[in-house]
Amino acid sequence: MRTVTEWLSEYGSSHENPTNKLLHWICVPPIVLSVMGFLWALPTPAAFAGISGWLNWATIGALLALVYYVVLSPSLALGALLAFAVLLTVVAWLDTLPWPLWMTCLVIFVVAWIGQFAGHAIEGKKPSFFKDVQFLLIGPLWLIATLYRRLGLAY
Repeated sequence: MRTVTEWLSEYGSSHENPTNKLLHWICVPPIVLSVMGFLWALPTPAAFAGISGWLNWATIGALLALVYYVVLSPSLALGALLAFAVLLTVVAWLDTLPWPLWMTCLVIFVVAWIGQFAGHAIEGKKPSFFKDVQFLLIGPLWLIATLYRRLGLAY
């Protein structure tokens, strides 16, 4: 298994252009939010009923991603936990709007991916997930690692 440094380094090699980097800062969080929203909108099994409105496919997916992140870097996983908590709170709020959550998430998802692909067109390099689908999980971690470096935090 690759180390977090190897994953982040390889991901970073196709994210060197300042405009592409900016577009990733703008677009990756909404993509994660929209995926969480799609999962939140899925019906939950009857076994989940009555436990909590927060026990759903989105929180389970977030927990599984966090387990993967803990294996790579416990300190980055902590940052991801905080980010996921904020994103899930936003999803819970979006679910109160008078139209289906999946519609909101679809618009966010499409617009954010257009931004991602525009960034890669400017960069002149294909998105990393075309090489390995695991890079879809590395993108959010790359942003957190960048933030950690700017704050002088170790990971």
